[in-house]
Amino acid sequence: MTLERVAEARIGIEQARLLVLKAADMMDRVGNKAALAEIAMIKVAAPNMLCRVLDLAIQAHGGAGVTDDFGLAYAYALARAMRIVDGPDEVHRNQIAKIELRKHRLKSEPSCLSAAAE
Repeated sequence: MTLERVAEARIGIEQARLLVLKAADMMDRVGNKAALAEIAMIKVAAPNMLCRVLDLAIQAHGGAGVTDDFGLAYAYALARAMRIVDGPDEVHRNQIAKIELRKHRLKSEPSCLSAAAE
């Protein structure tokens, strides 16, 4: 069980790290406006990953994980706050969904319909 928790934590950390790098690269290359979806994804994925990794650590430590002996409970409280500091997850998820739907709606519209709408 502990090995699985370590593996899950590592996978989550790597996923979040790669998303951060992708967003940073996009911000550098095409600007913040074009990277809005990736930025919003980071604002959801990174704090959730942090909470999940800390939850796995607390679980691995059993009852001691929620005491002051290891500092995990305090770290979890701080990590949980990270999910609302820059706006709640729901706000960012809605933004991501709107961007995705807009992107796919534009791709799926026949050109004659796009021209007629103008």
